[in-house]
Amino acid sequence: MKIEDVYIWDINAKWLGISPFQLMENAGAGVARVIEEKFGKGLKIAIFSGTGNNGGDGFVAARHLSFENEVTLFLIGDEAKIRSEEAKHNWEILKRLDFIKIKVLKDSSQIKALNLKGFDVIIDALLGAGTKGEPREPIKSAIEKINEYSGKTKIVSIDLLSGYPSSIRVNCDFAVTFQWDKEEYGGFERIVAKIGYPKELYHLVGPGDAKFALRKKGEHKGQNGKLLIIGGSEDYFGAPYLTAKAASYIVDLVYLVMPEYPARRINDPDLILRPFEGKNFSGEHLEKALELSKGVDAVIIGPGIGQKDETRDFIRKFVKCCEKPMVIDADALKAIAEDLGILEDKKFVLTPHAGEFKILFGEKPERGLEEKAKMVMKKAKEIGGTILLKGAYDVISNGKMWKCNKTGNKGMTTGGTGDVLAGIVGALLALGNEPLRAASVGAFLNGLVGDMVKEEMGENFTAMEVVKKVPFAVKWILEF
Repeated sequence: MKIEDVYIWDINAKWLGISPFQLMENAGAGVARVIEEKFGKGLKIAIFSGTGNNGGDGFVAARHLSFENEVTLFLIGDEAKIRSEEAKHNWEILKRLDFIKIKVLKDSSQIKALNLKGFDVIIDALLGAGTKGEPREPIKSAIEKINEYSGKTKIVSIDLLSGYPSSIRVNCDFAVTFQWDKEEYGGFERIVAKIGYPKELYHLVGPGDAKFALRKKGEHKGQNGKLLIIGGSEDYFGAPYLTAKAASYIVDLVYLVMPEYPARRINDPDLILRPFEGKNFSGEHLEKALELSKGVDAVIIGPGIGQKDETRDFIRKFVKCCEKPMVIDADALKAIAEDLGILEDKKFVLTPHAGEFKILFGEKPERGLEEKAKMVMKKAKEIGGTILLKGAYDVISNGKMWKCNKTGNKGMTTGGTGDVLAGIVGALLALGNEPLRAASVGAFLNGLVGDMVKEEMGENFTAMEVVKKVPFAVKWILEF
């Protein structure tokens, strides 16, 4: 697990109804428990807190430790700069307590004059995992002051040592980190304290995952994703259009490649239409399609593409030769089922429902969530890619881990919502997300949009209503 996962889990926990106040309370209590288990009680303890949430954890730890220890809390910085509601709440509690000494130190000269001799334990709650670069004043002086007592007094950092990974960092005996040991941490001892995350957060996709997946990268046209969609046939033109329209709300540029015959029915200035001669895709279109794929960040192939022999052959050859991340959807899944070897060394997401899963792998998905997840993970590992198995609960795996999405409703059985899903997943791939994140967040976002439409219209709606709500769901996620 990585530091980024801390933020994702916190947001997803909030979505599940576990408030940031609960998490801060559990974190501070966990630190206090570890300290008393390690060093006993009746101690003289100094806590250095910053104005962020790491400092908030320090405020809570101070309250818990004050019951059987003598606690002095040093706030480094201005109390007006205490940022979050939960940190402010815990600071206000401390100010009402007589048995905790509080000293607010705004200036580095005040910190340099401190004498910490006589303290048994110094707790570092200055900076959290989100800080980048070298610490600035007055935090820098606080780190230097703490380090003066290294080897003489027990020094414990909350979550990680302040200043890490820069050269100006607290030299602690150990850090109390929360819930799991983070991959990025190294070079110091860590003790893990549980803070009340449920097991669901290992697998559940939520707004935290989506927030990271939807980040924009540039300020110029085309820097936030260019997507190519290959679909449509003499029988279908709506499917690729729904795919493209959904994606157009997320990425900068959408190129829609369709046979000329169905392309005539589409007139939308938000899409860049590239009609190919004829009624269906065939071998003669391969070179041109591959050439177009070189100028984009990701490709979707399959919506409404049909099952003619020459089309299936075109799909297999395109997939085998394409070097960009791909979403392989709908009829394209049936075409590649004949030769899954073409997926070797490719970056891709397959989006089957239960019936398509059976066509691809010869086995029907299991019924129970965990059994289904194991089967999807096994198949994803075998083919070296990511599978998004659509269902009442979507199950997504890259062969190493699995995710589950619970958004969505019965109204989404209407035709076209799978095409919308493909468009969202392809757009997230084009934004530079890894296939697992693109697929899992795509499933979450698609279901969330469907839930928003249901709230407004009930369970009778069309796929185009889902498409139109995509920007509203994105806004909700970014503001969550």
